[in-house]
Amino acid sequence: MNSLIKIFRTKIYTAIILLVLLLFIGVVGFKSMSNYTWIDALYMTVITITTVGFKEVHPLDDATKIFTISLILTSVFILGYALSVITEYILSKNNFEELKRKKMQKQIDSLKNHIIICGYGRNGRQAANKLLAYNKPFVIIEKNQDLVNKIESEQMPFVLGNASDDETLLKAGIERASCLISALPSDADNLFIVLSARQINKNINIISRASQDTSYKKLKLAGANNVILPDKIGGDHMASLVVVPGLMEFVDNLSIVGKSNINIEEIAIDKLTKEIKTIKDLDLRKKTGCNVIGYKDENGEYLVNPEADLKLAPNSKIIVLGRPEQIQALNTIYNIS
Repeated sequence: MNSLIKIFRTKIYTAIILLVLLLFIGVVGFKSMSNYTWIDALYMTVITITTVGFKEVHPLDDATKIFTISLILTSVFILGYALSVITEYILSKNNFEELKRKKMQKQIDSLKNHIIICGYGRNGRQAANKLLAYNKPFVIIEKNQDLVNKIESEQMPFVLGNASDDETLLKAGIERASCLISALPSDADNLFIVLSARQINKNINIISRASQDTSYKKLKLAGANNVILPDKIGGDHMASLVVVPGLMEFVDNLSIVGKSNINIEEIAIDKLTKEIKTIKDLDLRKKTGCNVIGYKDENGEYLVNPEADLKLAPNSKIIVLGRPEQIQALNTIYNIS
C-alpha cells in the first residue's frame, strides 16, 4: 500500500514538472519569436495552454502560429495527464482508507480471548504499553480522530467509535474478549460501558477506572470486577513513601514491564503438571531459584507467604518472586505464555 502511494506521488511530481516545463517553453518561445515583454509572453502562454479563447496581444506571424499550435496540442496531453493522475490519486486514496479499515477489522475478527481498551488517554495508553510488553492481544476503542491517528501510526489494532455503543463493542470483538478495560475520564461513560459490556458478555472480566469514590459501588453493581481510582492510588503511594520509604523503594524497583526483565510472575495451577499437589512438590527454589510469595485460591482469596505443604486447588494461582533470569527459567520450564 505504501509503495502504491509512492508511485502516485511520483506521477504527481512528474505532472507538475511537465506543467512548469510547458509554461517555461511557452514564455521563452513567445518572448523570442514575437518580441513580447515577459508579462505579455506569460499572458499568451497561459491563454494558449488553458484554451480560454482570449484575444492575443497582437497578430501572430506564421512561425508564431505554428509554435502556438504545437503548444496547444502539447498542453492538451500534459493537462489531460495531470488531471487523470490527480483524479486517480483522490479515488485511490479513498480506496486505500477503505482497504485499511477492512484489513484492520479482519485482524480484529480473528482475535480471541483478547483485551479491549476503551479510551486512549493517559490510563489507556499505559494499559496498552503494558499489554504490548507482555505480548497480549488487545483492541483499542477511541472516538477522537487525532488519537486514532496516533494509534494507527503505532500500528495497534483499533476501532473508531464510541465505546458506549453496542455496535462499536461488537466490532471490537466483545463477545470473544476475555477482558475489558474502561479507562475513560468520565465515570458516567465508564458506567454505561460496563453495563453494555456485561449485558453482551456475562463472563468477561471488566476493569474500570473511576474518578470519584461514590462511583466505586455503582461500577461494581453495574458489573465491573475491579474498579481502580488512580488519584487514590497515587496519593496512597506518595504517603507510603513517607511512612515506609525503604519498602516502597524496593517495590518500585520490582520490574513487571516486560517478559525479558520481570521480577514477579503469576502462574495458573492448571498450567502445571497434574502430579503436583503442594507447593513443596513444585520445588521452584531448586529448579529456578524463584520463591512462592503468594497464593490465590479458586475463590479469589489471597494468602501471603503460603506454607510449603499447602495443597494446590484447581483454578488457583501462585505468585512467585525472582530475578529476571530466574523468572525466564520458570517461564521456559513450564512453557508459560
